[in-house]
Amino acid sequence: MRQSLREKVIQVCSKKISQKGEHVGVSFYAFFANKNDDPELLMEAATWWIQTHQLDHFEKATKIMAMVESGQ
Repeated sequence: MRQSLREKVIQVCSKKISQKGEHVGVSFYAFFANKNDDPELLMEAATWWIQTHQLDHFEKATKIMAMVESGQ
């Protein structure tokens, strides 16, 4: 996963956790605007989420943030 996407994931997860608490869930769509303006980046996130790690549609933001910070 490219560095800019890693930074965005951490930023969004941190914000969601601070707003809604540690049990808040996210999907990979949370890292993108409702407009599909970067399909390549969206597919990169989807591949990481679905194919590489076989995550459920919604996962705890704390789990995703820890995975990204650890370099997974």
